[in-house]
Amino acid sequence: MNKIQSGLRSSIGTDVRIREHLTSLKMHNSLRRPMRISICLATILLVGLWVYAIALVLADTLLTQRDVVRKADVIVVLGGDGPPRAAEAASLWREGRAPSLLVSGYGDCGSIRQTMIEEGVTPAAIRTECLSSNTWENASFSQPILAAMGVQCAILVTSWYHSKRAMKRFRSVMPGVRWISVPAERTRSYWKLAFEFDGIQIFKEYAKTLVYDLRSLMSELAVPITAVAQAAAAEARCAP
Repeated sequence: MNKIQSGLRSSIGTDVRIREHLTSLKMHNSLRRPMRISICLATILLVGLWVYAIALVLADTLLTQRDVVRKADVIVVLGGDGPPRAAEAASLWREGRAPSLLVSGYGDCGSIRQTMIEEGVTPAAIRTECLSSNTWENASFSQPILAAMGVQCAILVTSWYHSKRAMKRFRSVMPGVRWISVPAERTRSYWKLAFEFDGIQIFKEYAKTLVYDLRSLMSELAVPITAVAQAAAAEARCAP
């Protein structure tokens, strides 16, 4: 009988210890779960910041196109980041790089025109296309205007990080025109850009470039071979 009672007490004691151990484990896990979540969130944040920083630093290499400046028939200025683009276009005009300018873009085409006039550009030299709302439309809506002007060589002015995508679009829409990229350059350090609106715009440009490349690829599948010949001929135009 004593042995049975002793066994029961031992069994009960073991059960109590097991329950206490399980309770301790649950409490330990409940404390560790928020810590694991915090570590995961911190890791994601650090990786995101690292990717963001790398994207900014590589933007000049991956997103920018700069060509040798040549004389052209027209300077095409894209809206979106008006003041620096207007200043660059006005400077090119004063240097005699082209006799006329075309401002393309909804929203700030009027202010860009006014800024260029204040920078010394003759009002009669400026034309505007104020309906386009993105780069795709900039090229499409500018095409009939430039065709009516008989343009064979054009300088394209936009922000430095937008220049490569813009050039691809304008060349695909107007393969018979020789396009020269002269972007408005970066004036602030990458460190400052990282905390400004332009930093976000640069980061978004990678996604926009991918979308435009896919869209352009589908469009180019329907482009006749004559367009390729026109593009090749256009490269021979524009005096140094």
